[in-house]
Amino acid sequence: MSKGFRLLRVEYIFSVLVPCLLCIYLNNYDPIAHIWILAGFSFYAITGNTLNDAIDMMDPNEKETLERVKGYQRKEILILSITSFILGTMCFWNSFLDNLLLVWYLIIIIGLVVFYCKFKSLTIINHLILGVSHIFLPWFMIKINGRDIIFGIFPSLSIDEWLVLAAIASVAFTGQMLHELIDGDSLSKLSPRNAQIVIWIACLISLGIGILSIIITHYVLFLPIIIFPIGILYIFRKPRNNLLGRTSLKDTGIILGNLIFAYIIILIIAQ
Repeated sequence: MSKGFRLLRVEYIFSVLVPCLLCIYLNNYDPIAHIWILAGFSFYAITGNTLNDAIDMMDPNEKETLERVKGYQRKEILILSITSFILGTMCFWNSFLDNLLLVWYLIIIIGLVVFYCKFKSLTIINHLILGVSHIFLPWFMIKINGRDIIFGIFPSLSIDEWLVLAAIASVAFTGQMLHELIDGDSLSKLSPRNAQIVIWIACLISLGIGILSIIITHYVLFLPIIIFPIGILYIFRKPRNNLLGRTSLKDTGIILGNLIFAYIIILIIAQ
């Protein structure tokens, strides 16, 4: 396989597909009925990755990005981003023909992702933006595509769904914090002690929401989600100032995310 495929960073696709697949599983939807949305988000994930690299490669401090795009010009990365965006849009178009409401949700997602790419230095706020754009809104789009709508424009979610959604979002929130410390992004601007406090608070909240959601919904199958905040709590059992460039930790998180991705696919197949 060409080394150029590293530019696509397909290993990150799980971050937007996991919420979609969870929504499909919890609502017992037919996955094929949502295949265009799943395909669209897959291409859009590649769009976001490549657009992010096209922006970051202008920063000499982004060593990981510069290593990944070594030998490529910025316009070549942008071509990949534009192409994947067009392919994703064509996939979404097939869903738009049946439900124009999906267009507005997708426009909001695109706007939030572009905002994040341009203003990654906004501590905490950018985590909330990622949570909304990568978890809540994709989940809502699956619901809307499944015609579970209230007031004509909003998705209809059960209490169990809200709890699971909150648990997934909080876990992703803590994982992104660790990701930023490794990459030297916004959270790394805090002192090691302050970063530890912020992450401990986020992890404890995430752990509490995860345990509560499992107890109330009785979805014991989702027990693996509490592994993430526990692991991050262990990593930050003391203030850390040596995480910059620790790609092994980031890679471990990505692998775990993809294992959860595979697990959810198995749940849907076995349903």
